[in-house]
Amino acid sequence: MDPITILMFALIALLIFFMFRNGKKRQQAMQELQNGLRPGAEVMLQSGIFGTIESVDEEDNKVVVRSGTSTLVAHRNAIAQIVTPNEAPAEDATSTLAPDDDPEFGERITNANGEAAAAAEESIAPAAETETPAAESDTDRPDTDPQGGEQTPKA
Repeated sequence: MDPITILMFALIALLIFFMFRNGKKRQQAMQELQNGLRPGAEVMLQSGIFGTIESVDEEDNKVVVRSGTSTLVAHRNAIAQIVTPNEAPAEDATSTLAPDDDPEFGERITNANGEAAAAAEESIAPAAETETPAAESDTDRPDTDPQGGEQTPKA
C-alpha cells in the first residue's frame, strides 16, 4: 500500500473518533441539564426568556416556568441552560474580610509582605481642564451645533 493512502485512512479514523467523542460530550451535557431541572431552579429558555421552574412533568416532557407575572408551559428541550440551580451553595461564614476592612481615606494598602500594593501607589493626577478658543467661537456661530459640526439649513 501507498503511504499516502495509509495516511488518508488514519486521518479519516481520527476524524470519526473526534466526532463520536464530541457527540458523547454533548449527550452528557444535555443529560446533566435534564437532571438539573427541578422546581425552584432559575433557567433560560432557548428564546431568551428567563424564569423559575414551578413544576416538571416527566410523562409529557413539559415544564411550567414562571417569568415575572406570567406562567409558561414549555417542552423540556426548550430550556437552554440552568442559570441558578435549586441547591445554592451555602455562604462561607469564615470569610476573612469584614465590612469595616476598607482602608481609610489616604491610608496605604499593603499586602502580606508589608509592601504597598501597586494599585495604591499609582496616583491619579487630576486632568487639567483647558478651553480652546475654537470651542467658544463654535457656540457663538449660528451655523454650527454645540458639538462643533455644521447644521443643515432648514427648508
